[in-house]
Amino acid sequence: MSAKRICRATWVWAVAAPVLGASVLAWATCIAGSAPAAAAESVFTVGNYPVEARADNAVAAKDRALSEGQDAAFRSLLRRLVPVTAFARLKQLPTVRAGDLVEGVKVRSERNSATDYIANLDFSFQSKAVRDLLRREGIPFTDEQAPPVTLVPVWIAGGAAKADAAWTAVWSGLDLEHALTPGKLQALKADVTADTITALVTGDGGALRTLARAYQSELVLLAAAAPDPAGGRLNVTLTGRDAVGAFTLKRSFRLDRADPGYSSELAAVVLMRILEGRWKSVRAAGVGAAATGSDLLIAVEFRGMAEWQEISRKLSAIAGVEELEVAGLSARGARVTLRYAEGAERLAQSLSQQGLGLRNVAGKWVLSLQ
Repeated sequence: MSAKRICRATWVWAVAAPVLGASVLAWATCIAGSAPAAAAESVFTVGNYPVEARADNAVAAKDRALSEGQDAAFRSLLRRLVPVTAFARLKQLPTVRAGDLVEGVKVRSERNSATDYIANLDFSFQSKAVRDLLRREGIPFTDEQAPPVTLVPVWIAGGAAKADAAWTAVWSGLDLEHALTPGKLQALKADVTADTITALVTGDGGALRTLARAYQSELVLLAAAAPDPAGGRLNVTLTGRDAVGAFTLKRSFRLDRADPGYSSELAAVVLMRILEGRWKSVRAAGVGAAATGSDLLIAVEFRGMAEWQEISRKLSAIAGVEELEVAGLSARGARVTLRYAEGAERLAQSLSQQGLGLRNVAGKWVLSLQ
């Protein structure tokens, strides 16, 4: 969410409450303009999403595909943002029309007949609306993308490792650009030898240096797939270093002889979910009450507008406070949302040095002058 959009949202609210005076509007506009850039908006787009529908005519088929597609894409977005430990709480969300949260739809490819519509679409959702929904319901989420990682798909068959068009195509079909853990595909380089690949697959940490040198980046992952026709399994190893750290992960998937591509697609999807899960587990560390990772909803108490302006000025001056927004304001109180990477307890320590008291009252954060 850009500073411009924050400013517009705050201004509309302030106009709706003119009794508070022009000073409130001036402060809100100042806060909006000085707020640091919001988390990357890219994660609120679900890209390359397949849709398909059949109806009595082409127009009805397309409408149905779009309607069902945006609902499914929204569910996919929520699973992207929310840690797996909170998935069950998504079922408790109030009924939400995904169409009301869609910001735009981009067509990547489409084809249709008199009764069918098939397409791959990018669904972009309104970031602020989605954040507000999750915050209201107290559901933790992470919307910050990890640094991009280089992904190198490798196919191992008959004892030889090589690039494989089908295995690479599976990865290119994923929404790597908008994932919480974005990836950039690179072909296998000649200086990554068979011995290096073997060492990587077996978990030899020393081979990571060779991989990093070959791609001139510390963040490189080798996605090695090895079919075992006799055992009916596709064995996959993801090894290297992502934004969380170095690791080697092994998974085995049933090899569908009737549709071998399905096993590869499933493997790639699962591995991407694991990468996102690693990142979410790190970003969600230190969640405070009524917070989403480093997101806080705070009730502000004051005795007049002069006191409110003093509190707001000191709050916005705290280093590390981001995305500060006024969610509600009255003559004696306000609600603000903000992000603070170190959590509420550390924020309370910083605020106390500015003469402000942040305390937890029955699970809710309350701020006032000391």
